[in-house]
Amino acid sequence: QVRLVESGGGLVQAGGSLRLSCAASGSIYSIGTMGWYRQAPGLQRDLVASITSGGSTMYADSVKGRFTISRDDAKNTVYLQMNGLKPEDTAVYYCNAAVMARTSVYGTYWGQGTQVTVSS
Repeated sequence: QVRLVESGGGLVQAGGSLRLSCAASGSIYSIGTMGWYRQAPGLQRDLVASITSGGSTMYADSVKGRFTISRDDAKNTVYLQMNGLKPEDTAVYYCNAAVMARTSVYGTYWGQGTQVTVSS
C-alpha cells in the first residue's frame, strides 16, 4: 500500500507565497518522477511541475519563474514553493508519484488534493 498525503494549501492574497508538501508512505522500494497538478473549477487537471529522480525539473509555462519544485528522498517528500501567486493560480493542487513498491508492483499514485485560493 502506498499513500500520498498533501499539506500546505490555504488562502493568500495576490503576490503572496505558499509551500505545498506531499509525503509518500507505505511499501516503497523507489520513487521515480514526482509532480504537481492542479484543477480549477470546471476545468481539466493540468501538470504544473515535475521532478525526476535525478533532479531534472519541468514547469508549465504559466508558472515558470514563480514556482519551484523540489524533493527530499530521505523523507519521500516532494515540495512546491509558490511565489508571486495570482488569482488564476486558484485550484485544487494534487501531488503525483511514480512508485515501485516492495512487491515489485509499479504504479502511479495521487494525493487527495489541497485547496489553494488566491484573492485579488
